[in-house]
Amino acid sequence: MSRKTRRRILFGLGGFVLLVALVIGGTYVYVNIITGDAPDPLALDDTAPDGAASGAELDGTWTVAEGSEAGYRVDEVLNGQDNTVVGRTQDVTGEFTVTDGSLESGRVEVDMTTVTTDSDARDSQFRGPIMMTDEFPTSTFELTEPVPLDEVDGSGRVSLTATGDLTLRDTTRPVEVSVDLQVSDDTVQVAGSAPITFTDFGIEPPDLGFVRVEDSGVVEFLLTLDPTSAE
Repeated sequence: MSRKTRRRILFGLGGFVLLVALVIGGTYVYVNIITGDAPDPLALDDTAPDGAASGAELDGTWTVAEGSEAGYRVDEVLNGQDNTVVGRTQDVTGEFTVTDGSLESGRVEVDMTTVTTDSDARDSQFRGPIMMTDEFPTSTFELTEPVPLDEVDGSGRVSLTATGDLTLRDTTRPVEVSVDLQVSDDTVQVAGSAPITFTDFGIEPPDLGFVRVEDSGVVEFLLTLDPTSAE
């Protein structure tokens, strides 16, 4: 092998190594510096004053108010770098009914066409082959079992479990949602989350080589409920 050929090979290998270093280094900068840490999970407002209402005093109908949020949280591996992706929207509607101190019914609907992350390209994938929002624009959660509110006594937040049906991309599965609830003045705040496995809903997590999304994630929400006909 001639010296000139060896130089070409070495130059080519050096260029390849430099390219790999730039890709890894660029991904590290993107994940750890440009995008920064993922937003904290949706949670109750610690500064909100607690009201004096008990569960029995919440009887009536409550409507999801403006400013409520819902979305998802999932881990991905981007060019070898661990990254947490969070997508959210404030296009959330719904209604809950409390009777005799028990949450008897509830439904939340989320506009999936407006869920966004920190990346337009990722959002395009989400609305396209992942969630197919042109065909399935909304996702819903519907309560299937009553939730006793005996622990709600006006002294602060309480932790509850709500069982219901989650519908993603026209596939419905039962889920258990961990819920924190507190009464704040004339409103009720509810924060909750539920772990899900995407393939249970017929959703295949992307695996494009340079990016691989985990098969499980979390759906989360933070709702402010206003009384519609609270008694």
